[in-house]
Amino acid sequence: MGRLYKAYLSGNKVYMCVTCHSHLACHEDIMSKSFQGRKGKAYLFTSVVNVSMGPKENRTLITGLHTVADIYCNVCESVLGWKYLEAFEDSQKYKENKFIIEKAMIVKENTLL
Repeated sequence: MGRLYKAYLSGNKVYMCVTCHSHLACHEDIMSKSFQGRKGKAYLFTSVVNVSMGPKENRTLITGLHTVADIYCNVCESVLGWKYLEAFEDSQKYKENKFIIEKAMIVKENTLL
């Protein structure tokens, strides 16, 4: 598989894994805070770092059928959420190649000095 390199993000607000504090995403990458995950509230991000994808699967979610893959923290391997790979309904296409991260799985670091 090769060696995984840990990315570090800069910005005023960085979201990190709740378990190991690896950087995951910047506040500016949030598309929406109005999503539902398996464990409760979730955020939709345009991009994330330090994650790996599991196998893709078709999953029926609140908004219909989607092809998704669970995403895992590269450091501690916690399941963080999933990546939308394909949406079958036109109204849901905006989610494709975006990431859901469960709010319970992240903490926010304020790096503003």
